[in-house]
Amino acid sequence: MKSLKGNDYLKFVTEQVVSYLDLPAEERQKRKSERKNMGSGFSNHWFGVLPFAIKSLRKKAE
Repeated sequence: MKSLKGNDYLKFVTEQVVSYLDLPAEERQKRKSERKNMGSGFSNHWFGVLPFAIKSLRKKAE
C-alpha cells in the first residue's frame, strides 16, 4: 500500500467503514467467525514462533 497523506487516509478509512456497514449482519458475523477461527493467536503475532513451538512441545508431551 502506498503512503497515504491526511485526507487520503481519512477517505480510505471512511470507505472501508461504509463498505463494512453496508454488509448484511449475517455476512459480518460470518466474517468475524472466520477471522476468529483462521487468525494466528495474539502471542504468535507479537512474539513470533517461540510461543507456537512451546505450545507444540507441550501438546506433544501430553
